[in-house]
Amino acid sequence: MSDLRVIIRRDSAEPEERTVTTGTTAAGLFEGERSVVAARVGGELRDLTYVLADGETVEPVDITSDDGLNILRHSTAHVMAQAVQELFPEAKLGIGPPIKDGFYYDFDVDKPFQPDDLKAVERKMQEIQKRGQRFSRRVVTEDEARAELAAEPYKLELIGLKGSSAGSEDGADVEVGGGELTIYDNLDAKTGELCWKDLCRGPHLPSTRLIPAFKLMRNAAAYWRGSERNPMLQRIYGTAWPTKDELKAYLEFLEEAAKRDHRKLGSELDLFSIPEQIGSGLAVFHPKGGIVRRVMEDYSRRRHEEEGYEFVYTPHATKGTLFETSGHLDWYADGMYPPMQLDEGTDYYLKPMNCPMHNLIFDARGRSYRELPLRLFEFGTVYRYEKSGVVHGLTRARGFTQDDAHIYCTKEQMAEELDKTLTFVLNLLRDYGLTDFYLELSTKDPEKYVGSDEVWEEATETLRQVAEKQGLPLVPDPGGAAFYGPKISVQTKDAIGRSWQMSTVQLDFNLPERFDLQYTAPDGSRQRPVMIHRALFGSIERFFAVLLEHYAGAFPAWLAPVQAVGIPVGDAHVPYLQEFAGEAKRKGLRVEVDASSDRMQKKIRTWQKQRVPFMIIVGDEDMTNGTVSFRYRDGTQENGIPRDQALAKLVDVVERRVQV
Repeated sequence: MSDLRVIIRRDSAEPEERTVTTGTTAAGLFEGERSVVAARVGGELRDLTYVLADGETVEPVDITSDDGLNILRHSTAHVMAQAVQELFPEAKLGIGPPIKDGFYYDFDVDKPFQPDDLKAVERKMQEIQKRGQRFSRRVVTEDEARAELAAEPYKLELIGLKGSSAGSEDGADVEVGGGELTIYDNLDAKTGELCWKDLCRGPHLPSTRLIPAFKLMRNAAAYWRGSERNPMLQRIYGTAWPTKDELKAYLEFLEEAAKRDHRKLGSELDLFSIPEQIGSGLAVFHPKGGIVRRVMEDYSRRRHEEEGYEFVYTPHATKGTLFETSGHLDWYADGMYPPMQLDEGTDYYLKPMNCPMHNLIFDARGRSYRELPLRLFEFGTVYRYEKSGVVHGLTRARGFTQDDAHIYCTKEQMAEELDKTLTFVLNLLRDYGLTDFYLELSTKDPEKYVGSDEVWEEATETLRQVAEKQGLPLVPDPGGAAFYGPKISVQTKDAIGRSWQMSTVQLDFNLPERFDLQYTAPDGSRQRPVMIHRALFGSIERFFAVLLEHYAGAFPAWLAPVQAVGIPVGDAHVPYLQEFAGEAKRKGLRVEVDASSDRMQKKIRTWQKQRVPFMIIVGDEDMTNGTVSFRYRDGTQENGIPRDQALAKLVDVVERRVQV
């Protein structure tokens, strides 16, 4: 056997050159490194059975890395599909990709899976895992694949997609792509006999025994490849982790997230609802939710005024010609509600965004360079026709209100204005209690953009420099920009570590051109302004939901619908508390008195469930001494506080926007 030279590259270490014998596999190269589940060879992910060639650069793939987790979860999806077909032989296979924190697999079956079916599938998966079946890769021709998978109609369709644009959006890329077709066989560990097989690009774990911890989560209906024109399949979701402890921690995280679900809290706290009679994705805010929303908006409105924004208002519907001018009917028609034909056949649309109307405001009269930067701001309600499968409470709605700003400036003002805008955005989010941020820079999609490459390069570099000045982590998002320009997205983590996209700041050289926007420069020439799109909350509804989940319903006092509630020890103490509440209301506080016939302890439990920041308890001694007692959310109590000091404390907590 001759010797081969390979280069081992690890994350931060210097590359290591190693000499191995011909026929050495990736598994042999990383022998003894139990957490290595695959290898990246020449930039391509490979199974550990891959035979190395001379001069290749090899990187180990650890099971805890993003690639390693995807391989673990995709391998587990195969085990689940095998288990389903062993229990339900008539089931036809769809697609089973890894997803964030887990995996799924789609099946065509006679009837939906029931909870007991999922339990049976999970037990069968455990059996397969213990058998230690080997994942074995095989290259096949299209004809061979069609012959072997003749009984799997969805696999035959995927084979027909080989070399096409089948991509990650519908999960097809886990099975076919531009390269060769491969089938993975699950082989018996002892006899080598075929147990099951699936069309798949791989790679996979060497053995089912290397799947440390998994659990099936739920099932749902899903259209084949995400299109409503295709058959409805049954999808089973699961999760898999490198250790049982990580699985346990994830399940505990999900339990906490379920407690914080804004849809659940919205009902419990009587904040909002989404009535079926109105329609999916269209929410109504109840009085208490209306208070929170109004306070959010009022504070934002005040801060915008301080920063030099001017308020505008635009209608909810417009002629379709406006969106022809803006390009949205070319690029965004699928996300818009169908047109209404009015005025003898003229198409009117519910607006999906506010920017075209703001452009008309800019263009309503001549503009001078002396007016720039011009910052237009609107709480503008928009309507987007989201597919029913993605509508989710307030976080993915069909009707919502954007805190939408469009800034028109000169090219020379652009960098400074972007810097001021991003700083303002981050500071305002901090005021609402979000403090853990990173930034994402979305760059040009080569298949979907307008404008010259030079303009895009300049805009992107300007945004990069502005983002780096904030000193926050900056994550690239290649191809994630809108068609009209690059953007910075502010990503924040909530109280339990989940990431949410908040504000976006987008540069736009396209719409000013399409609307022929101009201003008069100092030399009298007509110049084109630069346009900055900026949504700080994204939408009021979504931001409301994020804060509701972040605080688990226990809003800080300045946002809470009821900031304090008076709890009398007995009926005789009600007038004293009502007098105190009256004084508080005159200071702008939201204070109620529970004068119901319930016993004091029941009142306390009731208001604890409502997560009110303060309970003001009054008995005989308080009435005699002119004091009150504070009971806090955590159950602690502070007694004998003089009334004026109690009021001053409430005012201070609200004005400083602190959490208690």
